[in-house]
Amino acid sequence: MIWYPYEQMKTMQEPYHIVDAKGVWLYTEQGRMIDSVSSWWSVIHGYKHPALTEAIVRQARQFSHVMLGGLTHEPVRRLSEKLEQWLPGDLNYCFFSDSGSVAVEVALKMALQYYVNRKETKRTKILSLTHAYHGDTFKTMEAGDDADYHFILEAYGEKQDVIHIPTEIAALEDAFARYHSSLNCMIVEPLLQGAGGMRMYDVAFLKRARQLCDAYDVLLIFDEVATGFGRTGNRFVADLVLPDILVLGKALTGGYIGHAVTVANQKVYAGFYSDEADRALMHGPTFMGNALACSAALASIDLFETEGYMDKIAKIAEITRREMADFSDPRIGEVRMMGGCVCVEVKDAETLRGYQQFARERGVFARPFLKYLYAMVPYIIREEELVCVLDCMKDWFRR
Repeated sequence: MIWYPYEQMKTMQEPYHIVDAKGVWLYTEQGRMIDSVSSWWSVIHGYKHPALTEAIVRQARQFSHVMLGGLTHEPVRRLSEKLEQWLPGDLNYCFFSDSGSVAVEVALKMALQYYVNRKETKRTKILSLTHAYHGDTFKTMEAGDDADYHFILEAYGEKQDVIHIPTEIAALEDAFARYHSSLNCMIVEPLLQGAGGMRMYDVAFLKRARQLCDAYDVLLIFDEVATGFGRTGNRFVADLVLPDILVLGKALTGGYIGHAVTVANQKVYAGFYSDEADRALMHGPTFMGNALACSAALASIDLFETEGYMDKIAKIAEITRREMADFSDPRIGEVRMMGGCVCVEVKDAETLRGYQQFARERGVFARPFLKYLYAMVPYIIREEELVCVLDCMKDWFRR
């Protein structure tokens, strides 16, 4: 029996059975529907893209996987070189893993050990944001701040090593003034907080965070698992403010196969590079650097570069602003838009009860959560398809 994610199995609605998928469309035996959430924000090129399919098939004809322990291969070498060339600044050192959550765990482990290697063993605290979400493994849950996902941690009592602050510069400055000597890192979802409610904030907060991290010798981590590859309207938020460690996942492979990467700068990497064996990063996911995933990622990046994806994202943002202009309802608290994301936050979660089936009957797959009705569509979506998704959202309040 399948145990489904984020569901009470006793009361869950029967999931839609997918028999095919192409472009932005998911096909069931009863019909088709536009995927308005890109399979948890990852399938940016749509389904069954020939370039991605061919990259995976071509690699599978050679071999599908070999471990990186004592072995290496051409796809992982090429992807590392591509990311080194493609990412900003000196984000040059790629540590691969099999999911975004694990990649964030690696980033947090890097930050802690960076100071342990320097014999600064009291730097055990993490500065994070309120409403943060960084994954569902244990350290990422601790760095997160969402009781709806991470209530299980209450069994351990109050958090000892994570400080949560709002996205306000005054709170940021106060936290550094109070805790800087015990911080090893600050971790953020830059500009757009995803599972915490599609919350959006200004780049000025990140610029000040960079200044304070530099002033107090604290590592800055950007979790761009969800925000990377254009979702905020920027290629990466790291293009605007440079972190010490960058985490990518989801769209890294175009959503075709699970893979993630934790990318460190020269300063962090140098903290591990030594003749002393115990200064090495002792971490190694079995499927890190998987050859199929690396091949898919190379094809995905090539599509992003050569087919004008930033223009596609700008067009999605333009259409969304046009279609959602002046849209309001007394039950709505706020409508937020940024790049390839739109979110309607309602005042009462009960307002969204039944929306998923409503959308399905109109040819749209949606997955609202808590008080948030949102869309993060594949970037290849046509205007009429995007308008269909946005009209569906508005029509729910017009019934």
